[in-house]
Amino acid sequence: METDIQQKVKEIKQSFRGLMDGAVSQSMRQKGLDYRLNWGVTLPRLRQMADEIHSQCSVSDAPYSIYSLALALWKENVRECKILATMLMPADEMLPEVADIWMEQTHTVELAEQAAFNLYQHLPYAPEKAYLWLSSPDDLPQICGYHVLSRLFAREQEPNERGINEFIDQALCALQSPNASLRKAAMQAVVHFADMGLMYERLARSAIRSIGLDFL
Repeated sequence: METDIQQKVKEIKQSFRGLMDGAVSQSMRQKGLDYRLNWGVTLPRLRQMADEIHSQCSVSDAPYSIYSLALALWKENVRECKILATMLMPADEMLPEVADIWMEQTHTVELAEQAAFNLYQHLPYAPEKAYLWLSSPDDLPQICGYHVLSRLFAREQEPNERGINEFIDQALCALQSPNASLRKAAMQAVVHFADMGLMYERLARSAIRSIGLDFL
């Protein structure tokens, strides 16, 4: 199985050459997206690839599992491999400790956002991880946590009283951060929080005003 997985990873990496977009890759480098290798493949094309791989692995005699392939792709320090891994990893099979390892190995805002959207929001323990990441001293786990909560709030998964207080306290700190990506992620989460109902909107407005910001 290991040989089959490595062969598939090799084929996937080779396919990126034909999909390379130099302009996109250069733009990403200029914006500070630091990957050892970045082919500039667009997200819709990566999603299409993920769907094709899912179809191939759905047959009973597939030589490897989606889970194993996702793990192997994540180990590659290639932008497209890591994003594809987040699209492939079955959320119901990912152990909490594996999610922690992936978060520790996330080094760009793009990857944090993609992991949150493609995978982490669907984890059965998503709220617990999101709040844990909000309390991190590092910006990227916080950014990821806010994006996860944004998606959960958008699906009207309401937090308990402790979660509400923790979210508001952490969000107020993030909204005053010098990191623009962190401020944006926190504000997006606050907006989705407020959209869950009048009580949440009032809490959000009051909190935002307490630090001298306007709530749109």
